[in-house]
Amino acid sequence: MEVKNIVVDVVDNDRSTLSQQIVHSIETSNYFVFNGQKPTYQAALEEIETCKADVVLVIPPDYEKDIVKNSVGGNLHSPSVLIAANAVNGTKGSMGSAYLSQIVAGQASFSQALTSRQPILNSQFSILNLYNKNQDYKLFMIPALIAILIMMLCGFLPALNIVGEKEVGTIEQINVTPVKKWEFILAKLIPYWLIALFVMSVCFVLAWLVYDFTCQGNLALVYLLAMLLALFWSSFGLIISNYSDTMQQAIFVMWFFVVCMMLLSGLFTPTRSMPDWAYATTYVNPMHYFIDGIRTVFIRGGDFSSIAHQVYALLAIGLFMAAWAVRSYRKNS
Repeated sequence: MEVKNIVVDVVDNDRSTLSQQIVHSIETSNYFVFNGQKPTYQAALEEIETCKADVVLVIPPDYEKDIVKNSVGGNLHSPSVLIAANAVNGTKGSMGSAYLSQIVAGQASFSQALTSRQPILNSQFSILNLYNKNQDYKLFMIPALIAILIMMLCGFLPALNIVGEKEVGTIEQINVTPVKKWEFILAKLIPYWLIALFVMSVCFVLAWLVYDFTCQGNLALVYLLAMLLALFWSSFGLIISNYSDTMQQAIFVMWFFVVCMMLLSGLFTPTRSMPDWAYATTYVNPMHYFIDGIRTVFIRGGDFSSIAHQVYALLAIGLFMAAWAVRSYRKNS
């Protein structure tokens, strides 16, 4: 989800201290590849047309002088710069423009604070990230992606297994045996639970070896959350398989609920940015509780008291769905 290696050309028509500070900020950024300064905008535009550059930053003449006048004398004319991006790759162009805008705005604000009559302390502020200090997107996403892993292994596979037996007719042979309903259901679910826990353990080892990410809290709490989510998805998959007659029907119904729960869980976007009606769905969305809980333990190092709300919510939803799954399974003894 991060965009890096954005090639930037700069046309500096000001040649001032402020413009050089902007250029140095671009050079030291991890997101940009500084391609040098060009004499004119036309020369820089030719490099965009030949895909040698992604974004062009044009600093107008007297840019620093206008910034000073605007901060000291209250000049009505607010100075501005030109940012031109290659829109062939829309994501790279838009993100590159946004990154450049932040750099330019930050340098301009600092320059205004230096020349204004107000203290710099009133104009500037700093942000301290307590947990994900480098704002690494991978650290934020890798724990949450375990939810998708559990959903696929413990939700889809058991549901398709039982529906597949319905299609070939072997489920009828099981139904006439003296095996109890809960015994049959556990026999179908336990192998997938064990596989999911094994694969999840492998993912944690790979996260440590490849990205040097380790769990900051008690890893047992992560497995507790995973088992509760596995209970929900297994029960949910069984419910769908009990009401489905074909594998195609089960896949479509399962996929409908999976997409809704995943997109409204906070996996990719913060839930607080959702409309009120969409945020209300998180109260009954087990994916939201799991993702919130695993990020609390894995990134922040939280203890059980920090995720007690998520654990109890997952347990309640999981037990309700498990009871529904056992009750909805029709077995002829």
